[in-house]
Amino acid sequence: QVQLVESGGGLVQAGDSLTLSCAASGRTFSRLSMGWFRQAPGKEREFVATISWGDSSTDYADSVKGRFTISRDNAANTVYLQMNSLKPEDTAVYYCAANVGAIYGSLYYSSSLYGYWGQGTQVTVSS
Repeated sequence: QVQLVESGGGLVQAGDSLTLSCAASGRTFSRLSMGWFRQAPGKEREFVATISWGDSSTDYADSVKGRFTISRDNAANTVYLQMNSLKPEDTAVYYCAANVGAIYGSLYYSSSLYGYWGQGTQVTVSS
């Protein structure tokens, strides 16, 4: 079992920055591949960013590439999503997710490959 708790969401203006955190417990965090997803009202959940275990490789959705940065602190059992230059279209509930069967250095983009999810944190970007 993996428990995930997100924090750091809020209401910001376009152009502002925000950092989301996701604290994990229950399994060896350093062996988990982690991802961030988001879901806007009336839309399906979509991939935002992923980070592998082992070599901390990263990748991003095209819509956030160059603005968002995913990182992890294995000592703190936490994954972060630094969001810069926020846009109104970034408004969504953001979820972190964990893949416990991940292969070293591999990246995962599909929500179906993540077995554990946090409760989500709301990010609202006003124009």
